[in-house]
Amino acid sequence: MALPALPFPLIDPVAISIGPFAIRWYALAYVAGLLGGWFYAKRLAARADAWAPSPQPKPVDIDDLIVWVALGVVLGGRLGYVLFYNLGSYLAHPLEIFAVWRGGMSFHGGFTGAVLAIVLFSRSRGLNPLAMLDMAAVVTPIGLFFGRIANFINGELWGRPAPDFPYAVVFPHAGPVPRHPSQLYEAFAEGLVLFVIMAFAARRFGFRRPGLLGGIFVLGYAVARIICEFFREPDEQLGFLFGSSVQALGGGITMGMLLSLPMAVVGAVFIWMAARGYTRPAPRPEPA
Repeated sequence: MALPALPFPLIDPVAISIGPFAIRWYALAYVAGLLGGWFYAKRLAARADAWAPSPQPKPVDIDDLIVWVALGVVLGGRLGYVLFYNLGSYLAHPLEIFAVWRGGMSFHGGFTGAVLAIVLFSRSRGLNPLAMLDMAAVVTPIGLFFGRIANFINGELWGRPAPDFPYAVVFPHAGPVPRHPSQLYEAFAEGLVLFVIMAFAARRFGFRRPGLLGGIFVLGYAVARIICEFFREPDEQLGFLFGSSVQALGGGITMGMLLSLPMAVVGAVFIWMAARGYTRPAPRPEPA
């Protein structure tokens, strides 16, 4: 017998509205993630003992970096969604590409954009790109947590049908079927759990092995995302990519799973390289 589902909380997606000017929770989630990451990164950058032999970033470097990362996340996230999740629709209506306030962001695209921004910024300031990526990896779960909470508030990216699950939710735009609140699963796994793991790794290893923390994050995110994808409904325009032959896995392979597999491989490779010392920079000579 199907269990009664939880009603979806009636939270207005618009947090603040003043006349025609509206601020959505989705936008506030990005702001909270960036500000939280900026604050935490400032603290990490201040630990002089955690950086040698890589150059230690200055406070002004962190202030400037946040602007680069914000642009990388937004541009990369939107481009990734357009290319991998809804290319046909955007080709038919190209102006919709710029309507970012209507939603449609890809983590994998935003991640790629942020990585490129950090690498370019680090090279322009004489910093170690891998070490700076490690610092970014430690703070990124903050943004992931707030972003997934905003997805839940928007009633988007809902989970798969779960009529026998006691905490299933009936989402307003997903029909009458009770579904997994997969956004909250992702907030927990990709946000809280990964934040704790990365905070512990940063305290234990610092940034003395460039690429190690970044590898841990990439591998950890890929594993968390693949697990959560088993509870998340795939995007309507894509469906299951390889569903007919792998029904035993709970419904098939999704685009999120497919994009996470190379991330897991890259993360494991960087962990191995950093542990073997292949990424460790040579000590800087002392000034005469």
